Order: sequence, then structure tokens, then C-alpha cells
Amino acid sequence: MLTLTLPFIPLLLLFSTTITTTTTAATQPYEPTDYFLLDCGSSTTTTTSDRTWDGDERSEFVTSDINTASFSSRPSFHDPSVPRTPYSTARIFNISSFTYRFPVSEGPKFLRLYFYSATYSDLNANQSFFSVSSNGYSLLTNFSVFLAASYVEMTLSNTGLNGRQNPHLVKEFIVYVIDTQILNVTFTPSPNSYAFVNGIEIVSLPESLYFNSKDLKHVGQVTGSVIDNDTALEKIYRLNVGGRQISVNGDTGMYRSWDQDDDYIYGGMIGLTPVNKTPITYTTETPNYTAPELVYATQRSMGNMSDNYNLTWILPVDSGFYYKLRLHFCNIIPQYTKRGQVVFRIFINNQTAEDEADLFHWTQGSGYAVFKDYAVFVNDPDGRRSKQDLWLAMHPNIRASERHGDGYLNGLEVFKLSIAGNLSSPNPEISPTTPRPIPVSPITRNRRKAPSYAAIGGGIGGGLVLFSILILIVLWRRRRVKRFNTAEETKPSALALPLPLLPSDRCRHFSLTEVKAATDDFYDDRVIGKGGFGRVYQGCIDNGTTTVAIKRLNSSSKQGFHEFQTEIRMLSRTRHGHLVSLIGYCDEDGEMILVYEYMTHGTLREHLYNTNNPHLSWKKRLHICIGAARGLHYLHTGGNRAIIHRDVKSTNILLDKNWVAKVSDFGLSKLGPRDQAQNHVSTMVKGTIGYLDPEYYRTRKLTDKSDVYSFGVVLLEVLCARPVISQKLPDEQVNLAEWGKSRYRMGTLHKIVDSKVSGEIAPKCLRKFGELAHSCLQNKGSERPVMEDVVGGLEFALQLQEAAEETDGTLGEGMLEDQEFSFSMEGDPTTADESMVTGSTGVAIRHGTSSIDSVNESETVCTDMAETTGS
Repeated sequence: MLTLTLPFIPLLLLFSTTITTTTTAATQPYEPTDYFLLDCGSSTTTTTSDRTWDGDERSEFVTSDINTASFSSRPSFHDPSVPRTPYSTARIFNISSFTYRFPVSEGPKFLRLYFYSATYSDLNANQSFFSVSSNGYSLLTNFSVFLAASYVEMTLSNTGLNGRQNPHLVKEFIVYVIDTQILNVTFTPSPNSYAFVNGIEIVSLPESLYFNSKDLKHVGQVTGSVIDNDTALEKIYRLNVGGRQISVNGDTGMYRSWDQDDDYIYGGMIGLTPVNKTPITYTTETPNYTAPELVYATQRSMGNMSDNYNLTWILPVDSGFYYKLRLHFCNIIPQYTKRGQVVFRIFINNQTAEDEADLFHWTQGSGYAVFKDYAVFVNDPDGRRSKQDLWLAMHPNIRASERHGDGYLNGLEVFKLSIAGNLSSPNPEISPTTPRPIPVSPITRNRRKAPSYAAIGGGIGGGLVLFSILILIVLWRRRRVKRFNTAEETKPSALALPLPLLPSDRCRHFSLTEVKAATDDFYDDRVIGKGGFGRVYQGCIDNGTTTVAIKRLNSSSKQGFHEFQTEIRMLSRTRHGHLVSLIGYCDEDGEMILVYEYMTHGTLREHLYNTNNPHLSWKKRLHICIGAARGLHYLHTGGNRAIIHRDVKSTNILLDKNWVAKVSDFGLSKLGPRDQAQNHVSTMVKGTIGYLDPEYYRTRKLTDKSDVYSFGVVLLEVLCARPVISQKLPDEQVNLAEWGKSRYRMGTLHKIVDSKVSGEIAPKCLRKFGELAHSCLQNKGSERPVMEDVVGGLEFALQLQEAAEETDGTLGEGMLEDQEFSFSMEGDPTTADESMVTGSTGVAIRHGTSSIDSVNESETVCTDMAETTGS
């Protein structure tokens, strides 16, 4: 991890160890009306950390058949890092379902289930699969504690065998009990398997703490999930941001545990961690039981280098669910005293949740606790409900801040919301190639007492289980990528994608050794292209039988982990004859390498201008445009949600050995809106100058019509064979899109056609082609055609061309010059003067000047031209 040495800032007391948490009024912790602690498998009562656990052997909460329907057991090996209570014993269910019944009052209840992945009697941990339900809610289905614990270890371990090991875990749910005033908890073993539990905890909570929130804000959707009495919740994360871990006894009476956020910070810029020097004040909107004072007394802030990065947390979650995020805030920095001094943006999953977060607008001043609730849907792109990363980020809003560029967060809670009574998800995949463990034999009924040889075997099995977990961590642990959204992005030290996201049968994982062998150790003579991502090499795999293109990230690339991951996710699930095929990837030793099918003829641009290649005939150009349009049409309509490419340009259209066009480079792609009532996705501006949709640039609302605009620019590029931005030309000709539209309106489009094909184009074909390009370039997306119509228009232009050739035989050189064109002038609100000043994106691009550095005759990739933010 990159470590940043910050200047000494005494005002923030960065290294102070004294925390003052005095409140302005007496604050008593919440006193639960219902509180049960059950030590499952035990027959005694145990007190630890001021909490008393009752054994379930003769408990009033179990039925009389507990000893026939289940048996108690102890782990064959008890890891010293695992607490003794309640993990010293377990209740094993191996025959049928078993239900615990707790009499409770009406209202919401915390239900916490304690599990320790170990060998019990002679039952191996990896043979346990079971389901858990409660009052009609499906909480867990075919759940494996072994796989869940292994996944947690794999994702949190950043230092190999010395990393944190978590063979035990707590699954926390919130269930609203109505009418019956009974909370049932039912365990059901899967066929030929067994269920177990080490402890059960039930705690009531205030009615309004998490339910029926009045100010729940939906991110990326007009409407969303409603959290009412019919909703069950699962706690996924509860973090004391910038502070130490808070144990259950440090909570406000509900025995919630608050973890540190260090494991989830993304990138080397981890911000500052100031501590409190002012009293914490609770309010009626934020009661004293909302979160402990220690949460509001510490925070993670961005500090005086905030312009250079986003403060980001990455939180793996189950896809296909709504999530509620509760963000806790409290200003504890003394120099911030009034409204407008510190205003920052909050992004959730790369969508703007708050554009102007100002604590002094939300509260009465410093030391006041406040929280904000947001709901977001995490898409399930492959229908498998596999793990996806949920991103939370913040960045100063410089335009709204009067003085300080900063942003900060004190605490974070993330809850999964039930859908139709269901909270369960598939077990996490530890390896894409290793099948998950399955029971190898039926479980013997009621092994109350294992013989000595079983105990020996169990001890060996337990050791093997722990050893296998450690091996999994070493082999498959995902080292967190360090990257920041700055102009100079550092190369990650390592990367491993969330492997469950990548279908192994459609996206092959290459070792670095294989890639080096395929490219002769990245030999320079193998380089066939360069781009924003890095170098592209020609390589051979499978013992030299298959030629591939291998794209390798270089250290100065402005594209990084997110684009790398997006490319893999999109292409591994998308197959079409006009989309380039991704064969696989490599992510070893900090490398980010993509392996594609080899496209013999390279990019479309290589055959249009600034090249020694033979010129493309006009008909071949038409076929290429039709193929690329079909690929984009498939992206927009071929799945449940549209895929918006966001970087359509001539260098991202590749040509195979048969000159078939295929769209490539999906690093900037975005999924279209999930809600069909919406037609856009609000996101930061990314793309390439000259191809960028002006409406998207102005509004930051991305639609599939943004791709249509970019494709319209490509059509002019194909027709005119010149760069889309050329500052060597007179002012009115610098921007090809505006120059082409102007020429079309004046009826002189034929005068700017590539001289190499001007004698080949039939006038009617040119008229249709120009009409289509002009319609794609309308400033309003609603006035542009959909890609299906673009495909149809191009196919009609091809028919016109072929019909003219059949009628006229060959087309003379002067054919276009001899024709009189009368093109329509309607539908373009941009004046000629305005377009020459601003260009198609609204960015000042004139001869010799630009508001963006390094605009040249090839291209400039734009990644939010206003400021550094999310994607």
C-alpha cells in the first residue's frame, strides 16, 4: 500500500490518543424490552463480558424432542483467537428441521446467529449446508459457514498468513414481529448434510431506528424499496469510520459491534483521522441510541490534499438486492464553523447521492450528530446473485465550498433488504475452477458420543480444514488495489478480481508466465498498437495454435482497476458477431492484462488517415459501418438492461481478417437504467473529445443516444477521412462534427468527402448517408435515431449504392461534383458562431486553444473534465 506522509497538523490532533466524548445532556443507553442469549449445545449458564448466556439443553425456547432431533457437540480444535462463549459448543441438526421459539413483544428484533466453522464429532465443516428461516422470512438457503468464513478471510487478508483469520462469524438480521408475538428460528439441513449453530441472540430495538425512514433517498432510481414492517434486513457492514473497533458492550444498549473501516478503504490516500475535542450533541432526529459517542467522536476526513483523490470504500455485497446505507456524520474539526465552508459530494456505486453535503446545513453546528439514509439497488448482471463491489466515495465540491476543500464520514451501516421475504444468496465462490464441497455421505443419526477413533479423525479433520483455509487464503486472496482518481494514477501493487463475477467457461484466467511466453516476455517487436490503456502485443497461446491480441496496462495509464474490471464483466457475458471477443485476463503481480481475439486488420482509423495502408473502398466502408452499428444495437437492446459503450470512436472499431467490424474497448461502459421509467443514468462525464455527446456533457445524463452521437462522428470520419479534432485547420473546420453538420445544412457535404472515394459514391447514397450522420449529431438526444434505425439507414444507403452501380456501371470521378444537393436545414438549434467556439461538447476548442490540456489531432480521453469525481 502506498503510504502518504502528511505535514504535521496540530489543529487536527492526528496522533492524539485522548478522546473527549462528553455530551450536553445525560444519555442513557437504550434498554431493550426483549433480550435473550442462548449458548447452543450447552447445558450450563455462562457469564462473559457482563453478558449471561443460557444453555439451550433444557431451555424454555426449545421443544421436548431436542435430544432426539439434534445433539450437542464441541469443536475438535478450538482456535485461540475464537472466544470461548458461545463457540465452545454447538447444536447439530442432522435429521429434520428444528425450531427455536422466543416469546417477544411486538416490534423489530435483532436476530444474531453465531457460527464457528470447525469439525464437530466426525463431521467436517465443509460438509455442512443448511437453511434458516424466521417468521416466514428466508434468511439463509443452503448456507455453508465454511465457505462464508473462508470468503471473509480471503477478502480481508492483505498480508498472507499473518492476516486476520475469521473461522467464526455472526449473521445479524432484523425481523419485525407482529401479531403472534413469537419469534421463530428454524434450522433445516440440506439433503445428506447437517445444520448447526453455536449461539442465538435476540435484542429488541427502537421502532423508528431503521424502519419507516421518512428521509430515505433512492440513488439512481426514482422510486425503490420501502422499508416497512414487512421488510427483513440483514446487517452487512457496521463501521466506526476512522476509529477503533467498538465491542458490543460499547454500543448504546443494543449490543451492536462496530468494526474498523481500514480493511475497506480503497487506494493509498486514506485521509486523516482527527479526534473529538468538542461535546457530542444528540437531537430528537438523531437520538442518543442511534450510534455510540465513539462513532461520532472520530472520523476519516480528506485533509488538505482532497483535490487529488476520492475518499473511497469498497464493500463486497450480494447482487440482486436493494441496500440501505446509513452514513453517520458529526463535525469535530474546530476550524469548520459555518455553512458553506466545507461542502462535498457523496457517490454510491458511481452515482451521485449528494451533490452538496454540508454538515452545517444539516445540523445546528459542530458536535451535532446526524445521519443520512440512502437506498441503492446492486444489479445482478448474470442472474447468479454473485458478489459485487458496492462503492462509497466522497470528494469536495469546490464550486460550492467557500473556503475548505474537504469531506468526512464518521460511521457507516449497510443493510441488505429482503425481496418478497427473501434475504438468502448463493454461497460465495472461493475459486472459479474448484467445485464447492458437497456432502460425501449421509449423516448418522444422533452421534451423541463419538468413539475415540472418531475423535482422533475429527482432530485431524479439523487441522486439515484450518490448513485448507490458510492455503485458500494464500492462493486465492484478493489483494486490494490501490488507486486514486487523479491525473497521475499509480500502478496497483496487485489485483485479483472478485472471481465469482467471472464465468470461467467464458473468461479464461491466464497466469503471468503464460502471458510472458505468449509475448516473448513483452518483446518490443511484438507491439502492434498503443492506446490509453497501454501497449497491445500480438501473441500466441495454446502451444502456438491461436493468435491473440494482448493488452497490458502501463504505469502511466489513466485507466485503472475499475475500467479493467468493467471490460471483463461486460465482455465475459456478452457475445455477438460484431463485438470483439475477450478470451481471458491476467491479474498477477499487479498486472492488468486482457487477452482478445486477434483482429488482423487492426482499427478502422488505421485505414482512413495518417496511414500507409491502402485506402478502403466506399462499399467496404459502408459494410464496416453497418457491422459496427449492429454491434452497438446489440449492446443497447440485447440484454435485460442496455449497455452504453460511452467511448465509441474509430480506434474502438476493429477489423478481422474478413474485414468484419467489431466494437471493442468496454472499459468506460455503463449499464443503462434499471427503472424503465427512466431513460438515463446520472454519472460523471467520460469519453473522448470530439466524439462526446454535448447533451451528456452538459447534463451528465448518459443515455444510449450518447453512443448514437459518437457513432455519427464516426460516420463523418469514414466519409471525410480526417481527424475529428484538427487544430491545424481554420477555426470553422477544427471540429469535424460541427464542420460536417454545417456543410450538410449548406448542401455542400460532397465537397469535404475523402478524395480517394469521392468518385465511387453514388449521389443518392451520399444523400442518405449524410442525412443519417446529421440525424445522429442532433444536439438533443430525443431527436436522434435509435441504433436499430441507424442500421436500417446504412443498409438502405448500401442498397442505393449497389443499385447505382448496377445502373451506371462505374461511377465517374466527377459524379459528386456534377450533382446538385439540397439538404434539409431543420432541427439544429446551435448557431454557427456558437458551434465554432464551443465545439460539439461545449468545451472551448478553437484553433490553437482548448480548455483541456493536450487536445491534439488524434484524441484526448475525457474523464470528468470538471473535476476529479466518481465514474
